[in-house]
Amino acid sequence: MTDQSSDASQLGLQIDGSEGLEAAARRLDRAMTRLETRLAERLASAGDSGAFAEDRARLAADLDAARARERALEQVAAEASEALGRAASEVRAALAAELVEGSDVPGPTAGTEG
Repeated sequence: MTDQSSDASQLGLQIDGSEGLEAAARRLDRAMTRLETRLAERLASAGDSGAFAEDRARLAADLDAARARERALEQVAAEASEALGRAASEVRAALAAELVEGSDVPGPTAGTEG
């Protein structure tokens, strides 16, 4: 016990039987609790940073993919609009040609409808 007493006195601690030992155990327990709390906080903040970085990277990749898809859809929409415009022009031209051809052919007169 002499070695423990001299170690304790070197550390500036006085151990008076069981009371001193209990006090030391309480201090050690509080110190361990604080250490565990700080370690848990550090691990949580490191985990959050990693999760945040992963989420940010995933969201950035999703945004890039969405923008690329938007550009592709805009291009397809422009091509479809041009095709519809051409088709409408062809229909108008065909209808106009029919009207011109139809004007050469005598149509039914007002009194001969049947």
